[in-house]
Amino acid sequence: MHAPQALLGLVAFPMLAWAMSRDRGAVQPKRLVLGIVAQLGLAVMLQLPGISDLLLALNRAVLVLEGATSEGAQFMFGYLAGGELPFEERSPGGAFIVAFRVLPLVLVTSALSALLYHLGPIPWMVRGLARAVQAVFRTSGALAFGAAASIFFGIIEGPVLIKPWLNKMDRSELFALLTCGMATVAGTVMVLYASIVEPAIPGALSQIVVASVLSVPAALTIAHAMEPGGTGQGAVPDPGKPDHNAIEALMRGTQEGTTMVINIAATIVVLFAMVHLVNQALGVLPTDDPLTLQAMVGWAFVPLVWLAGVPWSEAGAAGALMGTKTVLNEFVAYLDLAGAGGEALSPHSRKVMLAALCGFANLGSLGIVVGGLGGVMPDRRTELAALSAKAVVAGALATLLTGSVVAILG
Repeated sequence: MHAPQALLGLVAFPMLAWAMSRDRGAVQPKRLVLGIVAQLGLAVMLQLPGISDLLLALNRAVLVLEGATSEGAQFMFGYLAGGELPFEERSPGGAFIVAFRVLPLVLVTSALSALLYHLGPIPWMVRGLARAVQAVFRTSGALAFGAAASIFFGIIEGPVLIKPWLNKMDRSELFALLTCGMATVAGTVMVLYASIVEPAIPGALSQIVVASVLSVPAALTIAHAMEPGGTGQGAVPDPGKPDHNAIEALMRGTQEGTTMVINIAATIVVLFAMVHLVNQALGVLPTDDPLTLQAMVGWAFVPLVWLAGVPWSEAGAAGALMGTKTVLNEFVAYLDLAGAGGEALSPHSRKVMLAALCGFANLGSLGIVVGGLGGVMPDRRTELAALSAKAVVAGALATLLTGSVVAILG
């Protein structure tokens, strides 16, 4: 029923990106069309019976991983991590402490991802995806590898895999790489987000995996429209193995996961505090309802989520979720989608928004990218800051484009 407006979104989102382009005359319409066709073709392929069975198997795996994580966390933190309470819970959910119930899953998944990278499954999949990306989008090998790696690695970890090539990238290639990072989520948090929204959206993990995969061609399409160029060719790089054995890989993944957990917790605390300060300032304005920064950003997303296939009657609630995701982060937005924020949405709209929220395009990621990659590319820090801010917008458009595809294919 909402396919016509979602089809309009397939045209509108690249056109919006083109309107913000650095050089509109250099944009190649053929590459934009090819990108959309590639995304639709990939979406159809991911719905094939064999692929669907594989993705559904991930849903069963998440239960095993969650159980293992709970065992370890409860041994260390007891009732804080979901163990038996030494007191009576007076309000439902009152004993659910995010830091001890959610973040340990990031730690365990990070360690497991590093182990699978060392053993071979992840590099094999990344190289195959990189060759496919390079063949369709005519990118350099380094960008193709970085784009494919963004499906599995974080917004910093993915680019670091091609560290030797970063300073050799031109402006458009660097922007495309950043956009891919902003438009996808790392494998280390896919399980986390799926566990949050699974009660509201059955089969959430397979849908999040599909959304992250589909957002790679979407990101490359939007990136070309906003920063045209990057048509170089080259061999797909082999970054090699950073670890000598499986134990070293597991320990490295654990250390990196620890850093991620600390960064996530610290970023959430600081961002919530900063947004609260801004909201307190906005609260003095004479408005009928208290005004917030995320609500203001959400207003801008209302027509965009409609273009992604959300009915107009639900666009306000969906736009608010995008505002929360952009100002705070996708973690908080998924919490809202699974709770009060998703109550006004139909099952169709929840599915679309699950895909539209599936990306790191937020203000916190902007700071993480500039701070993280700025140390790797000190001579291009100013350029990196400008491109990162632009990539937040591009990443949001890419995930909305993915939402349109999800709405069309149902």
